[in-house]
Amino acid sequence: MTNGKLSSKDILKLINKKAGRTIAFTGDQENPADIRDWIPTGSRWLDSIICRGKLAGIPVARCTEIAGLESSGKSYMAGQIAREAQKKDIKVLYFDSESTMSKEFLEKLGCIMEGDNGIIIIQPDDIEQVLETMETLMGTDPDTRYLFILDSLAMTPCRADLEKDFNPQSSMAQMPRVLSLGMKKLVVSLSRTQSTFLVLNQLKTNINTSNPMMMLSQPWFTPGGKAMTYAYSLRIWLTGLRSKKTFIVDECGFQVGSEVKAKLEKSKFGTQNRICNFKILWGSDEVGILNDESLLTAIKSSNRLTNSGAWFTLEGHDTKFQSATFPKLMKTNEKFAKLVYDIIDEEVIRKFENKSGKAVDFYDEEETKESD
Repeated sequence: MTNGKLSSKDILKLINKKAGRTIAFTGDQENPADIRDWIPTGSRWLDSIICRGKLAGIPVARCTEIAGLESSGKSYMAGQIAREAQKKDIKVLYFDSESTMSKEFLEKLGCIMEGDNGIIIIQPDDIEQVLETMETLMGTDPDTRYLFILDSLAMTPCRADLEKDFNPQSSMAQMPRVLSLGMKKLVVSLSRTQSTFLVLNQLKTNINTSNPMMMLSQPWFTPGGKAMTYAYSLRIWLTGLRSKKTFIVDECGFQVGSEVKAKLEKSKFGTQNRICNFKILWGSDEVGILNDESLLTAIKSSNRLTNSGAWFTLEGHDTKFQSATFPKLMKTNEKFAKLVYDIIDEEVIRKFENKSGKAVDFYDEEETKESD
């Protein structure tokens, strides 16, 4: 204290003593609200568009939503995020409200299912049980980093739903009220324990008969109420590509996968409305996101990539290649893969950060045309 005034050190000491724990920080101290780590999504292109100026992923210590249409790859992406979290020694709890997440499925995605680091799968009765479990674990073991995955919010009832009949009017608006209170209690705990809440949700058609124009500008919405949309730091929406064939077929013509467009519907990291696309395999021995196959599209605007007909040439790589051989080169040629990653960092991360190039290369081309 100087001249009867409290110094910053005195103010911090007073506040933290009153709270019984450290809740106040100065600008030169490590703040729990700062993003110190990211969990890769399984798509290098998606990781490159999430945070302005850096390679990122799902933000640790925050709430993230992955919402999508049916069969758009939400559970596949969640499984791969769980796998990457395990590599960082983050304990994964998977709330399987839809009762569809099998051990075999997660093992195919590369997840560890046994031992102390194995994924714990929980079939919750209701959303209150999900929130209470999270609160209990973070309060009991604050030194462990958790990844809580809810699959899915749209299919998880609240207790009022279970206690009533099948009339939807009987428990109207109960779920948003529960979530509003729950997130008020949990967001600070997530930040303090460096734990992460990943919510899978459904995109549903926005049927607004009173305002048809709203249906055109906002064709989708997600269940759960407004409280969740405010709690999310990142919202990734998955839809199909309208201008391309969305299904992937094998050499015999059987459908084994699909192509998905990912849009950042909300981002607190300076990248809202950015898009990318990738392929997901679900009908073959190999399942999950095909990361390498999308990277050729990601670097198509680079001056370091030229093409003549079906053949491509990459600056720094002597041999011409075709799009069909690109994934194999990424897996077998380390020098080639490094060149591609360098170009992605330049074209997708640094050019957006510096606002160089054409804005249409970073956003949804169809939406850009509609706004012109």
